[in-house]
Amino acid sequence: MTMNLSRKDEIRKLLKLSPAQLQKRGGRKLVVLPDIDLLHQHFAESIAAEIQANNSKRRATKLILPVGPVGQYPILAKMINDQQINLKQCWFFMMDEHCDDNGVALSSEHPLSFRHTFNEQFASQVKRKLMIPAKQLVFPDHLNVHTLKERMAAVGGIDTTYGGIGIHGHIAYNEPESDVLHSDPRLVYLNEFTRTINAIRAEIGGNLEGHPRKGVTLGMRQLLGAKRIRLYCRNGISLDWANTVLRLALLGQPGDDYPVTHIRNHRNFVIVTDEQTARKPKFVV
Repeated sequence: MTMNLSRKDEIRKLLKLSPAQLQKRGGRKLVVLPDIDLLHQHFAESIAAEIQANNSKRRATKLILPVGPVGQYPILAKMINDQQINLKQCWFFMMDEHCDDNGVALSSEHPLSFRHTFNEQFASQVKRKLMIPAKQLVFPDHLNVHTLKERMAAVGGIDTTYGGIGIHGHIAYNEPESDVLHSDPRLVYLNEFTRTINAIRAEIGGNLEGHPRKGVTLGMRQLLGAKRIRLYCRNGISLDWANTVLRLALLGQPGDDYPVTHIRNHRNFVIVTDEQTARKPKFVV
């Protein structure tokens, strides 16, 4: 497939679909909720239900989880505490982490560290007696990145990949690149599209110079190797930046230029969104 004109034409065609047409074509692979609060609630309930189902059968729960979206985590923490959901048999492999210019993962004290955000939004709120053991909560960093593939295999593989979708179609920090479909955990450079939208969203005043240029990430091979994929795609702000990647992820032709499109070859994926993100943009150009 030639990416420039053909992808542009495909996007134009997809953006012309009404929300009702989008839902019809997406079928059971698309869940549209009224607003982002209900999206976060759905996300939290999905994780909790999966853990509870496995706990009832005395099975381990092995998940890949994002830091973005994050609104689900306080809700999930409360559910765990209120319902006494034990995380001792869980393995959480977090998708990615920001690095400094030397490729060293940011300290958990850094405000742009994903570990920092996860600790603040989730880990610090879960009762200690229920919390996942530290060795089973795995953030990628510069020290462990080359062992993550084997560590996931050692626990028997991943049950579900949960995640969001970036503006250029990245999941985890798998940016568009040749043969990204077969990528493994690695150090990556964040492209300018990603850095720009993240600098807008991260409450750093749009500071492009201060936003990290590098990250460590799980590969597409690990994300797509899960039994199930559940992606939560939302604008989250007043800008309609995610409307295009939602439609591409759901209906677009698979290609390395928008890595998320590779989920379309997975046997079991669902995308959850809200009505704002499912809308047509004001202008289709």
